Amino acid sequence: MARRPAGPPDPSLDAVEEKIVDIDVAAEMEGSFLEYAYSVIYARALPDARDGLKPVQRRILYQMSDMGLRPDRSHVKSARVVGEVMGKLHPHGDTAIYDALVRMAQPFSLRLPLVDGHGNFGSLDDGPAAPRYTEARLAPPAMAMVTGLDEDEVDFVPNYDNKLTQPEVLPAALPNLLVNGGSGIAVGMATNMAPHNLVEVITAARHLVAHPHASLEDLMRFVPGPDLPTGGKIVGLEGIRDAYRTGRGSFRTRATVKVENVTPKRKGLVVTELPYLVGPEKVIEKIKEGVQAKKLSGITSVVDLTDRQHGLRLVIEVKTGFNPEAVLEQLYRYTPMEDSFGINNVALVDGQPRTLGLREMLEVWVDHRLDVVRRRSSHRLARRRERLHLVEGLLVAILDIDEVIQVIRTSDTADVARERLRGVFDLSEPQAEYILELRLRRLTKFSRIELEKEATQLRAEIAELEAVLADEAMLREVVSSEMAAAATTFGTPRRTILLESAGSSVTTAAAPLEVADAPCWALLSGTGLLARTADGSPPVRDGRRSSHDVLVSHVAATTRGDVGAVTSRGRVLRLPVLDLPGLPPTDGPPSLSGGVPVSEVLDLAPGERALTLVALAPDAPTLALGTAQGVVKRVAAEPAPSRAAWEVIGLREGDEVVGAAAVSDEDELVLVSSDAQLLHFPASAVRPQGRAAGGMAGIKLTAGQQVVFFGAVAPTEVGTDGAVVVTIAGASATLPGMQAGSAKVTPLEVYPAKGRATGGVRAQRFLRGEDAVVLAWVGPSPARASGSAGQAVDLPAVDPRRDGSGVALSAPVHTVG
Repeated sequence: MARRPAGPPDPSLDAVEEKIVDIDVAAEMEGSFLEYAYSVIYARALPDARDGLKPVQRRILYQMSDMGLRPDRSHVKSARVVGEVMGKLHPHGDTAIYDALVRMAQPFSLRLPLVDGHGNFGSLDDGPAAPRYTEARLAPPAMAMVTGLDEDEVDFVPNYDNKLTQPEVLPAALPNLLVNGGSGIAVGMATNMAPHNLVEVITAARHLVAHPHASLEDLMRFVPGPDLPTGGKIVGLEGIRDAYRTGRGSFRTRATVKVENVTPKRKGLVVTELPYLVGPEKVIEKIKEGVQAKKLSGITSVVDLTDRQHGLRLVIEVKTGFNPEAVLEQLYRYTPMEDSFGINNVALVDGQPRTLGLREMLEVWVDHRLDVVRRRSSHRLARRRERLHLVEGLLVAILDIDEVIQVIRTSDTADVARERLRGVFDLSEPQAEYILELRLRRLTKFSRIELEKEATQLRAEIAELEAVLADEAMLREVVSSEMAAAATTFGTPRRTILLESAGSSVTTAAAPLEVADAPCWALLSGTGLLARTADGSPPVRDGRRSSHDVLVSHVAATTRGDVGAVTSRGRVLRLPVLDLPGLPPTDGPPSLSGGVPVSEVLDLAPGERALTLVALAPDAPTLALGTAQGVVKRVAAEPAPSRAAWEVIGLREGDEVVGAAAVSDEDELVLVSSDAQLLHFPASAVRPQGRAAGGMAGIKLTAGQQVVFFGAVAPTEVGTDGAVVVTIAGASATLPGMQAGSAKVTPLEVYPAKGRATGGVRAQRFLRGEDAVVLAWVGPSPARASGSAGQAVDLPAVDPRRDGSGVALSAPVHTVG
C-alpha cells in the first residue's frame, strides 16, 4: 500500500474531505422498495380503467397516431415505431415496447387488435420476428381510441424529460378494458382480465347510460360472459358471476372438438378451437407425454393440419375399438384442451389500484366518455364562438369595404390601422387583426354569401352545443349514440360458446374407454356402403328397411368380432366389425348414409364386387354360391382360416360368382338366367364340398346366356305373402343404368320346382325392344328397388301370372333387396 511522503500537509486535500452519513438500512430499503413498487404499479404493470391501456400501450398508440400511421397509410418498420416511442415517451428499453406492440397486433391475444401488423408477429407457440423485419400501422379500432386528442378531450402531462407532452389517458371511444382484457404483474398485486364481445359490452354500457342506477343483474343480461379471441367453450358460469360481482373468479375453457372419420376404418377427434392462449404445439406435447406415461390410451397419432386458409385443425386419431367420447374426456383431464382462467380485475381508478366488478368497470368507462364528450363539446363551442366572432367582423367590413380600404391606406402603421378600424367600425381586436390579414379574393360577392351561410351554420352548431352542455340527458344521449356507432362499426359475432354446466363431462362417467363387445348387425347396402347397427336389434322393423337405400345383406355379429364378405371372384374377405362406422340408435329403420364405401375397407381387386356378408362362426350354416355360368356350390362347414382372405370356389376361366347365401338343407336355391328362365330346387340337392372344389351344374343355359341372380329362400318364406320374384327386362346392348326397362313382381310359389341342372321355367315375357333380363332378385316380400344413388324406385304391384310381361319403370333400377 502506497504511503504519502512526510512533509507539510497539502492544502488541496482539505477541500475533498469525505462525508459519511449514518442511515438506517431498514428505513432506506423500505423507502426504496416503496418507490420501486409505486413505479411498477402506476407506470408499467396495471392498466387504467378508463382506456384499459398500460402506459407503454398508450404511448405506442399515441406516438403512432402522431406519426400519421393511420389505417389508410402504408405500414412502416416496427423498429421505427419502437425507436420513436423509446426516444420520446418510454425510456424503458426497446424489448418491452416491441413486446407490447406485438401483443396489440395478435388476433389470438386481443379480441379487437389495435395494431395492424404486416409480417411474422408470432403465434401461440412461436415468438415474432425481429422488429427490423415486421411492419405496423394503426388498426381501425385504434383510431376510435385516439380520435379527439386535438380537441382537449383529455389532459396532457410532460414526458420523462419534460420536453414533450403525452396524454394522461386516451379518449377511448371503445371499452377497451373489457373488450381486450389484459394481464400484468405488479408488486404485491396482479391483474388478469378476460376479453369480452364489443357489441355485448356496449349494449350494457348504453343501458347504464340510460339507467345510471341499473343493477349488476340487469347488466349481466347483456354481458353473459367472456368472449375469447380463439373461441372455444366456457364450461360453468358460476365463477364468471362471482367475478362480475367481486372482481375475482375463475372459469374453465374447453377446446371445440368434433368426432369425424379421419380414415374409412378409424375415427378421430378434430380440434378446431383451443382454450385462450393455448397453442397446438403445447397440446401435442402434452398428448405425447400422456401417452408415454400411460395416462392417455386409445390414441394412435396427432397431426397438426393448421393453415392460414382453414385456421386451426388438430387431428387426433383414435385407435379402433376405443370410444372417441371417452378418449376426449381423457384429453380434457390430462392436457391443456381444458384450461382454467383466473379473473382478477385490478385496474387504476383515479390513480389508485382497485378490484372492479362488471358494473364498476362499465361505470368508470361511461363516466370517462361523459367527461370526454363534455370537454369536447366545450372545446368545439369555444372554437365556433371564436369563428363566428371573426365572421361577423368580416361581414361588417365587406358591407363597407371602400371605407375599410381607405382607413387602411391612410394609416401609417398596422397598429394605427388596427386601432382606427376598431374605432370606426366598432370591432374587437381579433376582428380588426383578421380584417388586416384578409386576402383581396375574399372581397367578392360570392364570398359574402358564403360568409353569411357559414355564420348561420355556426349559430346552429353553437345552439346545439350549448344545449348539450346545459342538459345532462342530452349529453348522455350523444354518448349513447356514439357508443352505438362504434358497436356497429367494429362489432363482430360472439365466438365463445357459454355452457351453464359447471362440472359435467361431455360423456357420462360410466362411458367405457373401449367399445364393448356387444351384439350388433353388419349391413351392406345396394350402393356399396358398409355399416353396423348400434345394438342387436334387427335392421328390418315393421316391414321397413333402410331409409337410405336398399339393404342387400345383413348378418348378426358383435362389435369386436369379424364377418366375411363374399366377392365376385369367389373369395371371402375377413372384415372386422369395428372397422365399420356405427349407426346412431333409431326407432325406425337404420339409415346407411353414414356408412363407409366397400372399397375403403376391403382390399378388392379391379372389377371385383362384394356380394354379401356371412358369419364366420364355427357353427355358421354352410355357404352356397352361384356363378354366371350356372355352377352352384355348397362349401363344407369348417373353421374359417386365420388369413385376411381365402377362396371358397374354384372358378373356371371367364366365370364369376353372381350370388351367395348361408343355407341349410331345407332352403331353396334359386337361379334366374338372362333369358328369363327361373329354376329353384332344394339345397340338399347340392352336397357340400371343400373350399378348392369347383362346384356342380346348377342350371342348364342356352348358348350366349348367363345367370343374373343366385340366392336362397327359407321354406317359411315360400307361400302366400312370402317370397317374391322380381325380374327387370331390357335391351342387352344398352349400357347399364341407361334404360328403365320393365319390371315384373311375381310370387315364387307360382314357379314349379325342378331338378338341379335343368333349364327352369320362363319368368317374364319380353316386350318389343327387350331381349334379356338385366336384373333379378328373389327374396321375402315386400321387395324394394333403388337407383344408383340410393333413391327409391317404385316397383309394380304383384302379378300372379308366371309368364306375363312387365310394367314400364319410371327410372333405371340399380339394386333390388
